[in-house]
Formats: sequence, C-alpha cells, structure tokens
Amino acid sequence: MVLKRRLGLCFLAVLSLLVIYILCLSVEITIPLRMVNLNLSHFPGLRYTQEPNRSHDSEDSIEGNTPSDGLDSLHTGSTPTTHLRLKVQSTSPVGVRPSMKPGARARTTKGQNIKGALLSNSTKPTEPPFIGDSYYSEVAPPQTDCPNSIRSRVPQTDFGVRYLGRIPVLQWAKHATPEQYQRLKLYPGAHGWGNLDIDTLVSTLSVLNTWANWHMFDDWDLRSNGSQCVCCAVVGNGGILKDSKKGREIDQHDYVFRTNGAVIKGFEQDVGSRTSLYTFSTNTLRNSMKSYAGVGYRGPPLSEETRYVFLPDHDRDYLLMKAAATHTPVERGPEKSKTPPTYFGKNVSVEKFKMYHPDFIRYIRNRFLRGHAMQTKYKNIYRPSTGAVMLLAAMHTCDQVSAYGFMTPDYKNYSDHYYDSRYHPVGFFINHDLKMEMTLWQQLHQAGLITLYMHQ
Repeated sequence: MVLKRRLGLCFLAVLSLLVIYILCLSVEITIPLRMVNLNLSHFPGLRYTQEPNRSHDSEDSIEGNTPSDGLDSLHTGSTPTTHLRLKVQSTSPVGVRPSMKPGARARTTKGQNIKGALLSNSTKPTEPPFIGDSYYSEVAPPQTDCPNSIRSRVPQTDFGVRYLGRIPVLQWAKHATPEQYQRLKLYPGAHGWGNLDIDTLVSTLSVLNTWANWHMFDDWDLRSNGSQCVCCAVVGNGGILKDSKKGREIDQHDYVFRTNGAVIKGFEQDVGSRTSLYTFSTNTLRNSMKSYAGVGYRGPPLSEETRYVFLPDHDRDYLLMKAAATHTPVERGPEKSKTPPTYFGKNVSVEKFKMYHPDFIRYIRNRFLRGHAMQTKYKNIYRPSTGAVMLLAAMHTCDQVSAYGFMTPDYKNYSDHYYDSRYHPVGFFINHDLKMEMTLWQQLHQAGLITLYMHQ
C-alpha cells in the first residue's frame, strides 16, 4: 500500500513538471509574436527594419492626433508590414538622454497634441548615431503650381530616397521653443543649437516673425507676372565663370543667389549684376571682406531686391542678425559694437533677413554630402560649404535651378575665383569636401534636377 502511494506521488510530480515545461514553451513562442504588434515608439532603444525592401527610404509615421501648431504628423511612403526585425541599440551617443536621442522618433498618446514632429529614416538608419537623421517636419505648401518643378521630378530619380520635402529650409520665431531647443542643442555648429544659449536663441528668432522671414521668395506675388514657375540662378564664385559671358543669362532668372565674396563690379558681363538672395555666415562675410577687398569686395550686395540669408554657424550669427534687424549694437562676441552694424545698409528692414534652419543643414550633410571627415575627429567642424548649402536650398525651394560658377571635373583648368588676377589653385580643407560636392553637382545635373554650367 505504501509502495502504491509513493508511485502515485511520483507520477503526479512528473506530470506537474511536464505541464510546467509545456507552459514555458508556450510563453517562449508567444512573446515574439506579440512584440510585433507593440507600438515600437514606446521603446527608445529599439528600431525596426523592413526586410523585403531595403532600397526604399520611407518617412516614418507616428500615431496621435493632428498637431495643433501647424506641424504635420509624419507619413509613410512604404509602411513596413512583414518580417519586422527588432534590433537593440546597445550604446547611446555621449551626453544624450534616452528620451532625447538624436535618432528617436516623436510620439504621442491618445488625446495629446504633438509639440514637434520628426521626420526620420527608419528603414535605412544612418550611422554613426551622432548624426541625428531625424528632423522637424512642417506643412509648407509650395508657392507655385509649377507643372514641372524639381519637387515633382525628384521622386523619379535616384535622389527620391534622400529627398525630404517637409523639412523647413528657414528658421523663424515659431521654431524657438524649449522642446526644440532641447532637441537641437545636441548638435554643434551649423547643425544645431549646441553653441547657443536659449535666451539668445529666443531673443533672436523672435525678431524673425513676419511672412517674409520664413518664405524664401517673399515677394513672388509682386514679381511673378503670371509665371507658374520660380526660376533661379545660383551663382558660385568659381573661376570657370571668367570670360563666360553668362551675365545676361543669369540676370534673366526670377531670382539670383550669390554667396560670400561675390564681386560684381567689373565682372557683370560674366556673372550678372543682380542679387536676390545673398547667403553667408558672419565668419565667411568677415573673411571675404578681408581677403577680397583688393578686387573690390566691400560687403554684401545692397539693392532693393536683395535679401540676406544667414548660415548660422555660431552664436555670433544670431547676435549679428538681431542687431542688424533691430538697429542696435551687437551685444558681445567678435562683432561687439557701440553702434548698429551697417553691413546691410543703415535702413535695412527686418523683412530682408532670413536664416537657414539647422535641421536643413544637418539633413543635406547627412543625406547629400556625408563626407569622410564625419568618421574622424573633425566630425564636429565638417559641414557642406556655404555655396553647397545655398545651391541645395535653391533646389528645395525653386522650381527650376541653373547653377553657375560651381566646381566641375576640369576645375584645374580654372583659377579658384573668377575675379583672380592670376591663377590660384582651388584649396581643399578638412571642414568641407569640395570633391564630393563636385560629384554631387554632376549627379544632380545628370538627373535633370539642376542645369550646371560647364565649359563645352
């Protein structure tokens, strides 16, 4: 009897262990299946990739209500639906909190408004992680209904996977929020607000609060003459323009972009005489005034149509812009003054000033001009050249773009600048990758997105 009882207890114990084992197997099988249905935005250390279609670079979507501040929730060009694979990022960029990781996506919960929407590359993440391939997104209807605009053609080219049309090209008062400051202070130089305190940011951008400050072509309604397309000439300072006789052709465009030491007097036959939008940083402006004074460069072009577009590389750009727009002295820094700056004329109005958005500069660096220096100790000083920012800004705002005076494969045949009195070879420095830019101009020309002037 005792033996039977012991055998019964052993049978029950074995049966219990078998049941426990089956339950463990069941849990192990169901957990991964359920994970696929989770909202991955609640797991900042996870990202997902779409196995079947690696070549498509979609804009990620976020769940939530439509933003109340004019932002557009992100849309997806190709929603990942099959074979989702979870990847755990084991490390975070130095100094970045998990909740504010450069690659993190904005998220909302039901009933909340989105304070800032981010465009991110989720199917093809950009590495290394310090790059910050996530951007502010906003709805900005085009100023024209051009039937053959760049934005309508780019999806049919190889650049369709890189191009994001909702990143603001310009920053203005609306963008100076604590939330955006916390996000962008992670990035130094022209790519963020890392060199800028929030008080300087707010006081400067609050000045840029008019329609003209956030539209590249603020006077288009007055000058369009019924045209459906904005046609732009983007003029670099390359030696290829010498004796080109392209001046009249350049001036016939709706808008003419120029940058840095744009010497015009005496060279009108080759480079034209008009300047609609002048791109510069405070540093490049001051350097140009020192370096090219001997050939007639005295400062930014001064005309009724000229607008001044700052490429903000440091707090000195914000300080100079605010002082010039408000006709007050520069508060501090290398340009500190006792009187208001006069670079842009004594009576310049605030409507004449614009400033590139750091997200736009970081975006074109990440997706169009990702130079080798980004893998080196010089990564924080590397950025697209001022001319490159200007040309790519035109490509994102104009309907048609013609580029003149930019580097071409035969660059050794020409001096560095069209106004050089004797031959000077092109200089190469670690903070720009001019050869990569040259290759990009060729590719954009071959894709039909720009028309690049080249000697026949």
